[in-house]
Amino acid sequence: MPPVFRFAPSPNGYLHLGHAYSALLNHDLARDSGGRLLLRIEDIDATRCRPEFEQAIYEDLGWLGIAWETPERRQSEHFSAYRAAVDRLSAQGLVYPSFESRADIARLVAERESGGAWPRDPDGAPLYPGAAKSLSAEDRDQLLGQGAPFALRLDMAAACARAGSLRWREAGEGPAGERGDVAARPEAWGDVILARKETPTSYHLSVVIDDALQGVTDVVRGVDLFLSTSVHRLLQELLGLPAPAYRHHRLIPDAAGQKLSKSTQATGLRELRAAGASPADIRRLVGLP
Repeated sequence: MPPVFRFAPSPNGYLHLGHAYSALLNHDLARDSGGRLLLRIEDIDATRCRPEFEQAIYEDLGWLGIAWETPERRQSEHFSAYRAAVDRLSAQGLVYPSFESRADIARLVAERESGGAWPRDPDGAPLYPGAAKSLSAEDRDQLLGQGAPFALRLDMAAACARAGSLRWREAGEGPAGERGDVAARPEAWGDVILARKETPTSYHLSVVIDDALQGVTDVVRGVDLFLSTSVHRLLQELLGLPAPAYRHHRLIPDAAGQKLSKSTQATGLRELRAAGASPADIRRLVGLP
């Protein structure tokens, strides 16, 4: 079977050079290997994702000369698949609800740090400091019955014990030069959120489900997601899903050497196009022939 690649942007802003590099790299690899290229719209964040950004994705990719298979998969249309995955993990006793707000968690972390540094995940966020895992079934049911907001978390210790040692095949390179056979370390992330009351999924969960359902064989994405692969391998093992090959690539920095980001208003492809840039210029700017 031919390899299957995917480009999976979120429509919460306009594509920039970093997106162009990832999209073009996936396109080139699919073309050169006789494979397929899929486009997935990761729009689970209803507060930030907007139709005009999604339309701009199609326009920008088309302008770059990238062709993909249609129809595109839009995550917001597949919440039932993600909910079913959470139910499967719950049936294994690996999921529990936590009821603290972000302010509550910040307060708990501050309290913990009065006695020393509280551990952080690879992205720098504090590990979950609450005690929801030890709530009685009666207390949980009471809070749920009252309509309290909640996040569904993965019991990481129990999940790791069930899954055992995990690895993945890395064809690119991690932030410390990791490549080839890489050991997964999901425990570094603590009890990650799988879903929330208002959104029945999370990035970690939906990307694993989508890659499996779409038959993705090769995940080519930025090195900023390299460490997240440990969580993805864990979820794949727990849910009985195949593990694709991974290739994490370099990021395109801005003039200050920082990662390009929508949140910092990085110059969009549409702006470069309006200023007279050509698709060939974009390839040159991101270092592709």
